[in-house]
Amino acid sequence: MIMLFSVGISIAQPRFTVNGIVKDASSGETLTGANIVLLELPSAATSSNTYGFYSISAVKGDYQLIITYTGYQTFSRSVSLDKNLIINIDLKSNVELQEVLISSKAANQQVTDPQMGVEKLNMESIKNVPVLFGEKDILKTIQLLPGIKSAGEGNSGFYVRGGSSDQNLILLDEANVYNASHLLGFFSTFNSDAIKDVSVYKGGMPAQYGGRLASVLDIRMNEGNKNEYTAEGGIGLIASRLKLEGPIKKGRGSFMISGRRTYADLFLKLSQDSSLDGSQLYFYDLNAKANYRINDKNIIYLSGYFGKDVLGIKETFSLDWGNTTATMRLNHLFNDKLFSNTTLIYSDYNYAIENFDNRSDFRVTSIIRDWNLKQDYQYFGGRGHLLRFGLNGNLHQIRPGNITSSASSSVNNKSIQRKNGLELALYVSDEWKLKNVNLVYGLRLSSFSLLGPGTFYSYNADGDLSSSKTYASAAAVKSYMIPEPRISASYQLKSNKSLKASYTRNTQILHLLSNSTAALPTDLWVMSSNNIKPQIADQVALGYYQNFRNNQYELSAELYYKDMQNQIEYRNAANLRGNENVESELLYGSGRAYGLEFFIKKRLGAFNGWIGYTISRTERKFDKISNGDYFPSKQDRTHDLSLVSIYKISKRLTFSGTFVYNTGNAITFPSGKYQVDEKTLFYYSERNGYRMPDYHRLDINATLDGKVRKRYHSSWTIGCYNVYNRHNAYTIDFRDNPDDLTKTQAVQTALFGIIPSITWNFKFN
Repeated sequence: MIMLFSVGISIAQPRFTVNGIVKDASSGETLTGANIVLLELPSAATSSNTYGFYSISAVKGDYQLIITYTGYQTFSRSVSLDKNLIINIDLKSNVELQEVLISSKAANQQVTDPQMGVEKLNMESIKNVPVLFGEKDILKTIQLLPGIKSAGEGNSGFYVRGGSSDQNLILLDEANVYNASHLLGFFSTFNSDAIKDVSVYKGGMPAQYGGRLASVLDIRMNEGNKNEYTAEGGIGLIASRLKLEGPIKKGRGSFMISGRRTYADLFLKLSQDSSLDGSQLYFYDLNAKANYRINDKNIIYLSGYFGKDVLGIKETFSLDWGNTTATMRLNHLFNDKLFSNTTLIYSDYNYAIENFDNRSDFRVTSIIRDWNLKQDYQYFGGRGHLLRFGLNGNLHQIRPGNITSSASSSVNNKSIQRKNGLELALYVSDEWKLKNVNLVYGLRLSSFSLLGPGTFYSYNADGDLSSSKTYASAAAVKSYMIPEPRISASYQLKSNKSLKASYTRNTQILHLLSNSTAALPTDLWVMSSNNIKPQIADQVALGYYQNFRNNQYELSAELYYKDMQNQIEYRNAANLRGNENVESELLYGSGRAYGLEFFIKKRLGAFNGWIGYTISRTERKFDKISNGDYFPSKQDRTHDLSLVSIYKISKRLTFSGTFVYNTGNAITFPSGKYQVDEKTLFYYSERNGYRMPDYHRLDINATLDGKVRKRYHSSWTIGCYNVYNRHNAYTIDFRDNPDDLTKTQAVQTALFGIIPSITWNFKFN
């Protein structure tokens, strides 16, 4: 009775809230993921959200407010909670810290956070990792993490836990990026100078994310320096970049604009080879962002990206492609506990192919476009609860291809019917912190409707036309509604050890069709329809996590199993390009992926880095392929190893290196051949029944910083890609042996040998 009375008195005690914004004292940019705790009430710890906002509640009393963030000095302040308080915090960079930081997570976050398979990358670590041509690359860096595999040499695509490259949700300031590659995959679309932070989710995906099966790559752009004007950039062997930022009104708003361009086309003009005259090969991109604090309750953000690739071969052929995104966001603080974010997003990806032959000239254009409206809320409920809920509506438009030609051309004009689809989602989740158990549980309810106008066809299992029907504008052709439960839990064994488990369901209504060896800008996106069902993936995972040596080292092991339904493959000899009846060329089946990921990371110190290793299997099953048995998918690589080391030798000199090894890609070999019209055609063996040679490579990098002056700083970065000049297989083709036409020979093609690079970086304050 006395105990119940005591509990009742505790519950009845008035509670008060401390809230505010955590910012960088130098630039004024908000800091995501800062750790906030009341020293006398550690169970009430919280973190600043994506926009730097935090809120923490406790009963009336005197407390010590502690704020920590990796790479910054600890903030400490005594507070008397007898009323609600607003405390905005400017954290000072730890200028005495002569070490490299490779993670933006709080020191013990990997142990206490119930979310599994999450990595938050620090931009400094990304800038220190050696990559192809010396151009710092977010996508190449995340491929060094366990469970994330490169789609191939010189390819910015990646596979996560058995998923294909289109099953990754890539967001730039919440806008969907459909093709994240430049120069056919040798570079990614993300200029590292313009990026603030990067989060990768490959396990238990939070309920606010949806639309893809495998992973989320959430990239946020810099907001700009609110206190002073700065300029920085770099000049390399193949590309240069420049970023400008500064206050719109000091302390109240800021802007950032960053541009990048390659100049491979300039080298083509210097070539003595006349066949290259008039040829083009370059890309450029532009990032821009601005924000303004209207008042203490409202902040508005505007951001955008525009990128373009141009490939032209003399006066005979051209291919260009690019992404455009725009995001307008309003952050509103209703009260000391409720935070909202209203976002309007535009995204499009397009490409154009042009042939200039007078007898068969043509131009093919294609576009995929999104209009997305989102409303997100965060409620800092106190007593260990953080509630997130929201809704969004996304209108998708796909124009698969329009073909136009001149009157004298042998190519006929053609327009493939535009597809429209409406994707709606509601979600709610709660993060609940108890003494030794932390939970994140929630539900996402996703729906999709394919909309008219147009004539839509139905096909049977053999791909033959069975029926057709014409629909009016905005009429629903086919609708789907799928619940997606999500739950993750951690149990803290000790202060530095925990066990975690998770279950997630994800759905996907947009699908990428490709039957080429390497990803191409012209690969085709299609929506779910009356023939194509949404893909569904159910994933369970179990993990062990430990920090040691005062949180300098992180160790984790995650075991996962993923079941995938309604997977898509193409029929043999499928025609995917310019085919209005492309759905008749598709097969539908299932898939499974399972594996074990090991990760050990040294977060702090002059010498740091990580080792990641994955052992896994990824398989697909289709009734009309390999006799209906499971076969290895093209994403299947049994072993995948990465070693990353960064050594700050002195205040001015930093050395880094990476080594990667993985099992060779699965490949289908011919089992026989025959002649048709004097052309050799092949019979093929079981799908992906053989392996290409194993892949391995060593890269190194050194950065020499100049003396830091009051208004100017520069550095030189010298690197070498593929140090020991291994010619890793890119493709294997099969052709007649010229010495014996009865035999077939396999011809291996490699892209790169050893490639040195040098870049000069500069910054003006």
